[in-house]
Amino acid sequence: MKFSGFVFAAEDQYAHAERYAFLFEVAEYLDRNGFTALWTPERHFQEFGGSFPNPAVLSAALAARTQRLQLRAGSVVAPHHHSVRIAEEWALVDQISKGRAGVCFATGWHKRDFVFYPENYENRKALTFQKIDEVRALWRGEPLRFPAADDVVDVKIYPRPVQREIPLWLVFSSDPGIWTRAGELGLNVLALLNSWNSIAENIGRYREARARHGHDPATGVVTIGLHTFIGHDNDAVRKRVEAPLKRYLASFLLAKNDDKKLSSRQAPMTDAERDLILEGAFRDLFDSRSLLGDLDKCERVVKSLQSIGVDEIAALIDFGLDFPSVLDSLDNLRTLKSRFECAKADDFACAETEGEGSFGWYFNR
Repeated sequence: MKFSGFVFAAEDQYAHAERYAFLFEVAEYLDRNGFTALWTPERHFQEFGGSFPNPAVLSAALAARTQRLQLRAGSVVAPHHHSVRIAEEWALVDQISKGRAGVCFATGWHKRDFVFYPENYENRKALTFQKIDEVRALWRGEPLRFPAADDVVDVKIYPRPVQREIPLWLVFSSDPGIWTRAGELGLNVLALLNSWNSIAENIGRYREARARHGHDPATGVVTIGLHTFIGHDNDAVRKRVEAPLKRYLASFLLAKNDDKKLSSRQAPMTDAERDLILEGAFRDLFDSRSLLGDLDKCERVVKSLQSIGVDEIAALIDFGLDFPSVLDSLDNLRTLKSRFECAKADDFACAETEGEGSFGWYFNR
């Protein structure tokens, strides 16, 4: 099992400069301590994730501060961008990072986000798959024809990327068919743990689709994002995370409620409905769909995911806790990671290194 970091925060008491300084410190910690990647999202025009309008810009800055950490978009909203622009920006990140760029594609969520190419909203899913094909071809150096001002021109991207193929993920939506399509195209998958009942079935569907279309089913990466704050006592962690996590979830529900206002088919969510959903969501997340609690509790969650074919945990660490507490907790996350690095070892030498260091469900597209 591999472990990555994931930032996707709602706004809080911190100024933007402090948030980015925190992000840089997290990246440097993950880089020093052997984590696989850091994911940064693309979000627009709302508090929920509003510090992250452009993952390529952030990844370029992070590339200069890290040596080994893979730098991934989680996600690029494909219908908001020209394919050439996506390929150019991430080829630049790949050059600066010496081959550590990766991208997850999403189809888009809010209608109001489509001030970028509003005509793309209705056909956003088909456009996303078209852009995946185009970005792959451009990345390989193939010229593609696009309309220009008064002509159609052949385009190749520069700078040329370091990696011969760009590592690509597809974000899971409420449509299980996304898993099949990802498998057919040889993509990886990024998802939150929406349901234990469906995740194993979806992973099986994904592996089967890869095999049917000539892709090694074992090489596809299934990455699961989990809210993460690991302490030494479950009750203490529950008390510590309840208020900030509920505020964080409320930011998402507010965004969803605003989105409903743009549709005549659904009434906006009432305050009572919101409070009921928040309480249920918090209990469910804490009890069974997160890395919230002590090390043993969190280890059981990871083992369960490992048993159904998950390859990577993306630890979502910034959901409203104060930054010093999050940074202090990273040592516990590192200890959890070390348990799985040692899982197949015949000896227990690596257990002695534990603790050494310097300090879903709402992701539908």
